[in-house]
Amino acid sequence: MSPVPSPRILVIRRDNIGDLVCTTPLLRALRQRFPDGWLAALVNSYNAPVLAGNPDLDEVAVYTKAKHRGPGETLPGVLWRRARMMLRLRAARIDDVIIATPSPQPRTLRLARWLRPGRIIGFGDLPGLDVALPVAGAPMAEAEDVFRVAALYGIDGPPPPCRVTAPSHVHHEGRLTVAVHISARKPSQRWPADRFVALMRVLRREHDADFVLLWAPGAADNPLHPGDDAKAGEIVESLGPDFPVTASPTSTLADLIRALAGCRFMVCGDGGAMHLAAGLGLPIVCLFGKSDAARWRPWGVPCRLLQMPSGDVADIPVEAVAEAFRGLAAEAGGRG
Repeated sequence: MSPVPSPRILVIRRDNIGDLVCTTPLLRALRQRFPDGWLAALVNSYNAPVLAGNPDLDEVAVYTKAKHRGPGETLPGVLWRRARMMLRLRAARIDDVIIATPSPQPRTLRLARWLRPGRIIGFGDLPGLDVALPVAGAPMAEAEDVFRVAALYGIDGPPPPCRVTAPSHVHHEGRLTVAVHISARKPSQRWPADRFVALMRVLRREHDADFVLLWAPGAADNPLHPGDDAKAGEIVESLGPDFPVTASPTSTLADLIRALAGCRFMVCGDGGAMHLAAGLGLPIVCLFGKSDAARWRPWGVPCRLLQMPSGDVADIPVEAVAEAFRGLAAEAGGRG
């Protein structure tokens, strides 16, 4: 339990998009438990859009990693802004710092100790933690693993759904619009272009669906930021000019959230986009490659998860995905 009735709590989660989305159930539960407390998150500029407009937080403190600095941002400038932010947080008299990554994080622990909070809560057997939760011994979803912190505050029950806040100006138009995300970092998670074409034709015929095609822009051979412009172009050309698909390359995380927020269903591979869709409440058909599906499945939304024994998404047949969508649409009250 918290030693004070309305604590000042800082939650640190500095890793990937999906990891931060899977931390939002803990943020929701802490806000419900301490409506008059001060609740903040420390994140990096890469994953910060996940928390834009989040009603559970009083503050989102954002720093920029050196490798993420944008055009015109100098390294000294980045470091100076980070130092000012840390000094401000140190002066905030924080009661609890929660290191929300459910594995030992020695570097983040050093940062947390510098802030001089009342106590530091984290995972693993690290000297300097005031409350150390054991690393999970049994398989569980990422959202469940992080949520083990909640019990320290007298919060019972399973994690609530993830939460990503849609921009206020985005509205559904009543049509059954399916977001189709075609990009994936790992080769084993990439479904071929012709499969997406075939699936979208089936969903159009059976569910009268419209589509938003989403991908990471750029050339596939870019060594720093490989993209799927060519793959997306192949899909759009194959579907033809009269097919109801909106092509939406997403250069930023905010662009991706905005595009997803206007849709009613999602078809995608495992990755950050999948977790964002879950946070927005979209039912999802997700294609898993070699990822740990038990750990990284979408949390808190209707979903159908497909994974082959080979661990290669390319081995998933179109009909299996179409059948998964039929079941999902029926469960979620969609057409068909």
